[in-house]
Amino acid sequence: MQTHNLTVVTEFILMGITDHPELQAPLFGLFLIIYLITLVSNLGMIILTMVDSRLQTPMYFFLRHLATVDLGYSTSVGPKMLRNFIVDQNTIPFYFCATQMFFFDMFIVAEFFILSAMSYDRYVAICKPLLYTVIMSQRVCWTLVTIPYLYGIFVSLLLTIKIFTVSFCGPNVIRHFYCDGLPLLSLACSNTHEIEVIILILSAFNLLSSVLVVIVSYAFILAAILRMNSAEGKRKAFSTCGSHLTVVAVFYGTLIFMYLQPMSIHAFDTDKVTSIFYSQVIPMLNPLIYSLRNKDVKDSLKKTVEKLCNIVW
Repeated sequence: MQTHNLTVVTEFILMGITDHPELQAPLFGLFLIIYLITLVSNLGMIILTMVDSRLQTPMYFFLRHLATVDLGYSTSVGPKMLRNFIVDQNTIPFYFCATQMFFFDMFIVAEFFILSAMSYDRYVAICKPLLYTVIMSQRVCWTLVTIPYLYGIFVSLLLTIKIFTVSFCGPNVIRHFYCDGLPLLSLACSNTHEIEVIILILSAFNLLSSVLVVIVSYAFILAAILRMNSAEGKRKAFSTCGSHLTVVAVFYGTLIFMYLQPMSIHAFDTDKVTSIFYSQVIPMLNPLIYSLRNKDVKDSLKKTVEKLCNIVW
């Protein structure tokens, strides 16, 4: 529609992952498989940690919420991305774009601090084993996941309102495969410096503060492990932390590479590849990393499958 000779944007066009027609079908198949694995593995992790009495510990409580946020931000992007492979024009309505961005950012921000809570849980388990059940009470565990969710909602709501109240009156092609803040701001026809600064500050705070908790927790854990006399005790302690450290390294490394740089030096093609990795691949990898490295999860899965087979047959 036209208002004072300016076009008011009512929808955006997502550029997508590739503009090569011959790659659309293979990429659709690849990302469909990735999303289905993500869906099944994270739902499986959520269900297993709810129904198996042996997995009713703080560690698996946090793991269940990690699977929840992984599934949340993957689903906020995945189905729309898959649809875009099989339609002629990848349009997304203005308010649906805002909704997608809100949920994606909310779950991503929550994951930062759930990973931090998991590192604190490992610190208590290894450094204060006799007080573990007292310190990591049900109330404390719920507090440590509720705060990330509420903070994620606050940050996501702030950024969504700030970005979607700027003027979009010209080009409406987003150089991305989902609605993300920086590609959207590149389309704005009003001054976006304030919003860019807010994004940079919040991104830096979220990354650095949560990473700091992880680093401090693992510094104490490492000191405790080095004081252990038993080689078997050291091996178990490292094994307990291995999965979490792997997840942390992959997740934080990817996001630090993408967000802690000024908008002026962002290369959207590079960001697109990075975004594919953390929005689709990491949510698939996380439950696999934990299940493949965790004997309790593997045993629980095996017994659950056996029970289902017995019921069916």
